[in-house]
Amino acid sequence: MGSSILLVLFTLMVMLSISYEPLKWMGINASHVPETCYHHCNQTFESSRQCFKWCQELARKDEYKIYGYPYSTNTRRVLAVLHEKGLSYDPITVNLIAGDQKKPSFLAINPFGQVPVFLDGGLKLTESRAISEYIATVHKSRGTQLLNYKSYKTMGTQRMWMAIESFEFDPLTSTLTWEQSIKPMYGLKTDYKVVNETEAKLEKVLDIYEERLKNSSFLASNSFTMADLYHLPNIQYLMDTHTKRMFVNRPSVRRWVAEITARPAWKRACDVKAWYHKKKN
Repeated sequence: MGSSILLVLFTLMVMLSISYEPLKWMGINASHVPETCYHHCNQTFESSRQCFKWCQELARKDEYKIYGYPYSTNTRRVLAVLHEKGLSYDPITVNLIAGDQKKPSFLAINPFGQVPVFLDGGLKLTESRAISEYIATVHKSRGTQLLNYKSYKTMGTQRMWMAIESFEFDPLTSTLTWEQSIKPMYGLKTDYKVVNETEAKLEKVLDIYEERLKNSSFLASNSFTMADLYHLPNIQYLMDTHTKRMFVNRPSVRRWVAEITARPAWKRACDVKAWYHKKKN
């Protein structure tokens, strides 16, 4: 009994000697705000009002930073995840048309010269899909549940469709987006021979999607997940090209495209004006 009392007294002395700054005693950063910080407030703090105040200050001070370009498909992919999770971020423009990605100042940040680059305090990540999964994992209890890993089977199915997007869908739709949407931004001419050859390959992929979507509301399950979100950037551009017909001519694919492109988070991700006018909280 005596040793227990001594242990409690020792613990209290240690706690009193520690600064009450959230980062020091909670071991968290902005990526865990608000849920982790606020959870600690509710569970362990006598002065909840003061604790909540610290949480708010932490969130304002340490929000995510993204080097990107609002017209970039890969940048939009990450923005969609952030909006699905209701998270704040500080956008830093890398103008791809002006060639900012090739300048030494940016190459020092990402030697591959690609956007987006994602900063979470001292952590730096590149590659939009890796960034997306990081955000969705850190904030798994917040907002839309993008990673459906409730069982090995659901995890396997979702990972499969995420891989299909990366290796079967994205190479073809990226080529079509480049030829028909991005090239004109650079004043370049579309190569319609490449477009026709690529569309012929995409036909076969979309036939498989049509069969899947006849029996499932979304690709990996009956709820929206990361597997669907990954498709959005290229689909959005292709809806303004001749390739649109390939999606609308397949009833199940058409229904799926209409549903995922109508998501409020995706509309915010495509809002170019919001990118340039965004202010820090």
